[in-house]
Amino acid sequence: MTMLDLLLVEDNEKLRPALAMGLESTGAVRIVGTCSSGEEALACCLAQPPDVILMDVQLSGQMNGIEAAIAIRREFPRLPVVFYSIQDDDAYYRAFRRSGILSHYAYVRKSNYLLPQMIVPLLRDAVAGRSFIDPEIESRVQEVRQKDEASPMALLEPNEQVVARLLALGMSNEQIAARLGFRDKRTISRTNGQIYAAWGLNESATDEKIARTRAAIIVREGRLMRWDEQGTPHVLDAHGNWVPYDQPAMQKLP
Repeated sequence: MTMLDLLLVEDNEKLRPALAMGLESTGAVRIVGTCSSGEEALACCLAQPPDVILMDVQLSGQMNGIEAAIAIRREFPRLPVVFYSIQDDDAYYRAFRRSGILSHYAYVRKSNYLLPQMIVPLLRDAVAGRSFIDPEIESRVQEVRQKDEASPMALLEPNEQVVARLLALGMSNEQIAARLGFRDKRTISRTNGQIYAAWGLNESATDEKIARTRAAIIVREGRLMRWDEQGTPHVLDAHGNWVPYDQPAMQKLP
């Protein structure tokens, strides 16, 4: 089999060289670079794209492993990545769900796939375009999905939840700031931006008024929604797919 050129991204200074040595000892992998942050990983790929990346989800630097993969794939579409982690944080699973990564990847628990000889098949599958999620990871991803679908408010911090509810009442930023005792109305604008980002409204709605209206609708409906380019609202179905919102009021529209 062809030897794979691998970029290893791991922020543990002791584990990184040990893992690199173990992988190279299999004879299936050639380590072409090692780094500890997502920013470094992107720079390494720009300098010398590897065949595949093995990356911890929790990294030093500003980006976690999933965010780093998104940035890298902007430059190198579907560059194969195998993620591993000991973290069990909702935020990581939520980031993975939002990433839109469809193929050429694996996501496993470090404790379940620690040995190099177990990692190599995952690397080869990712390079071949296949995908794999550790069943324990998949279970947690679905838990997060169900939690988020149950209430969009679960994606917001407490102060953002309060602002979102007041926004849904039709209050202006000045009125919300006055109600909550903020002297600077820009605080509300910044909070609105966080709400839009958490609900994916900053990706499709460039007009703040549109994003604000859609945020109010989400609060009123009590579920996450997305709008396509034609302005049609979509919601998640039981399988995690975005489908047109089948609402009686919409069925009456021409």
